[in-house]
Amino acid sequence: MVKKCITLCLFVISAFAGNCQAAPAYGTKLPKKNQFHFGGQTHYVGQRDLEDENGEMSSLQHFLLISYGITDWLSLDLKGGAGDIHQTPEGADGISYPAYMAGGYGFRLKLYDREKTKAVFGFQHISVHPYSVFIGNVKNKAVIDDWQLSFLASRDFKVAAPYAGMYWSRMDYIHWIEDDRNRVKSDLNKCIGLIAGMNVPLRENVWLNLEGQFLDVQALAAGINFHF
Repeated sequence: MVKKCITLCLFVISAFAGNCQAAPAYGTKLPKKNQFHFGGQTHYVGQRDLEDENGEMSSLQHFLLISYGITDWLSLDLKGGAGDIHQTPEGADGISYPAYMAGGYGFRLKLYDREKTKAVFGFQHISVHPYSVFIGNVKNKAVIDDWQLSFLASRDFKVAAPYAGMYWSRMDYIHWIEDDRNRVKSDLNKCIGLIAGMNVPLRENVWLNLEGQFLDVQALAAGINFHF
């Protein structure tokens, strides 16, 4: 049953995630007070449109996750790892920045929890700092600055807890040419989207998280989590 549920979830997310992006929202499973959740996560941003004629960017990120229950209804979410950036201006060759440091933080606030139904408000931020590259003798440096607010609701069916919701996001591309810094904003006409995901229990204290975000750009996240 669990294998069938995982296969179904992957199919649904793949089918709808043709246009999606933003920091993963984690879902509605929060740690209890003074409890820690640990895990690993891969986050793929396939396409994020930038403002004006600055084209688009993509990124592949890998994180270790820690969430701490400040109370039963409020969690602090932290992550650290590595990520790359590929940015393609309109009418020009793209620049690929090899993976290096990445990290993030956020919180989730439980708004409703009754009869296997939960509702959660979340804030998440990711910052990606890949290696700089040289084009000729000119140093190019880049950073992704990714912000998100989300509202999710879930229903627990024992074999899985699917969730869905809405989010607002902004994902900026900060670019240095030598010491000249320029912040390129993401396309603000494409900053509201939908989230669909699922937490699938593998054991009593281990679960798989799968998530897609769509409507505006392209992204998928998958991770495995556990608690003591």
